[in-house]
Order: sequence, then C-alpha cells, then structure tokens
Amino acid sequence: MKILKSGLNIDFIKFRVPATFLSAMLIIASIVSISFNSLNFGLDFTGGTLIEVGYEKEANLDSIRSDLAGAGYEKVTVQYFGTSRDVIIRLAPVKGKKANEVGNHVLDTLKATSDDVAMRRIEFVGASVGEELTEQGGLAILVALIGILIYVSLRFEWKFALGSVAALAHDVIITLGWFSLIQMEFDLTVLAAILAVIGYSLNDTIVVFDRIRENFLKLRKQESSDVVNTSLNQTLARTIMTSLTTLLVLLALFFLGGATIHGFATALIAGVLVGTYSSIYVASNVALALGITKEDLMPPEVEKEGADQDALM
Repeated sequence: MKILKSGLNIDFIKFRVPATFLSAMLIIASIVSISFNSLNFGLDFTGGTLIEVGYEKEANLDSIRSDLAGAGYEKVTVQYFGTSRDVIIRLAPVKGKKANEVGNHVLDTLKATSDDVAMRRIEFVGASVGEELTEQGGLAILVALIGILIYVSLRFEWKFALGSVAALAHDVIITLGWFSLIQMEFDLTVLAAILAVIGYSLNDTIVVFDRIRENFLKLRKQESSDVVNTSLNQTLARTIMTSLTTLLVLLALFFLGGATIHGFATALIAGVLVGTYSSIYVASNVALALGITKEDLMPPEVEKEGADQDALM
C-alpha cells in the first residue's frame, strides 16, 4: 500500500470488526445505564431549591442528611462544593413555600446541631422551567445532528454524511452514558459541553473526509479500504496533536478550575477521547460499509455546447 506524505503505515482497517464490536458494546452499555440509572439532572432541569452553606470546620455530610431528613426533607442531595467546608444542598420543590423560606428553614435546622454554619447563596428554578430546558436541550442536539447531516451531504456525499452523523451520535450517547454511570450532575454547562463535543468531533471527521476525497482522486487504482487506510495514516499525527493539546487545557480546567466547571470539563474530556476514536473507526467505517467508491466523489461531467454537432461531423 502506498503512503502519501507520511511514514506511518498502520493497518486501521484490520481492526474494523473489533472496533465495531467495541462501539456497539459501549453504545448498548450507555443506553442500558441511561435507562436504569438515568441522568443526575441538575437544578437547571429538575427545578427546586439549591442552597450553599459554609462551615468553619469540615462538614459531616451524613449528619447533614439525617438532620434534613428529620426535618421532613426526603428528596435531598448533599455534597461537597470545592472543599470539605463548603456544602451544596439540592431540594425538590416544596409546595406552598418560597426559596427564601425553604433556605431559612434549612439553615435553622442545620444551626440546631452546629453553630458554625453560614448561608452562602440560595437559588430557585421552577419545575416548569426545568422541563422546558430539558426539551430544548434535547431538541438542540437533534437539530445540530440534522444540520450536520445536511452540511456534510452538500459538501461531500450522502454516505460520508451518514458516517459523520453516526460518529457524532456515537460520541453523544457514550458521553451521556458515562455521566449516567458516574452520576455526576448534568446541568446546562454539561449540555453546552455536549454541543461542543459535537463540533469538535465533526471538525476531526471533516479533516479525515477531506483527505479521503483527495486520495480517491490520486490513488484511483487502489481499493476503497486502502485509500481510507492511507488517509487515516496521513491525518493521524494531526489528530493526535490536536487531541493532546485540547486535553491538556481540559485537564487544567478539571483540576484547577473548581467544582463549578467539573461537569463541563469532564464532559469535554470524555467527548474528546471518544471523538478521536470515532473519527478514525466509526465515521470512515460507516462510509466503507455503505460502499463508498471513487465514482461517488468524481465531479459530474459537464456536456459542452455544440458537442452533439461535433459528434455528427
């Protein structure tokens, strides 16, 4: 197999079947996890009251949970926020009570067992707003995938378009499955990260498809699988360097950015890893499975004016 402008000669096509099996298993596992565990939707989607309190010493989460349960708050989530002295409390909507009333009651309940607790902030989101955000978030992802399908169909060919959308759906499902598995809070920042993953993965896929299209015109005597293999080898260095530099920034955000953007950074880290894999093994494999050939990418012949008369002479 002839390799253009690259010394790499990795036989990616050799691992098509194992890669397909791995992707299928990950997607199935993600769907099962989402079905049984669901996503740990944040206050942006579920509605309710979010209360942040601070302690002078390390807070005991189990004690806070038991105190709130004794006060009648059954559906409550308590977790550290950045440090062991900062605590986030999420409560389901309480009928007939405003956020300030709920917050004051929670603070009084906690002060009954600890005097060193102080209120930091209170936020309230209505349940109807949460439902609307959930619907609009899912619609945003769906519209993005449809728009990408149309764009790639116009720029390349419909077989490539289906391959790119399959890769993007693959990335989104696995990232959502990971969040369902670890039960990290899924809020609007994570949704924004999911949309960013779609854009990142699409960029990688477009680079690969551009090279495949070029090589189909250069390597006309080679099989489609060999052309795809050559293209993947030629773009591998660029793909790895882009992914590594992106991951360095995301890791810095994850470890140094604070708890507020942990979900955002986690979603992007998972998305970049899965997206790098899918641009190599999912998008191209789907196009090959659909039977992409050089004839599909050849520009259509334009009949010149007067060609019929020239043929009769």
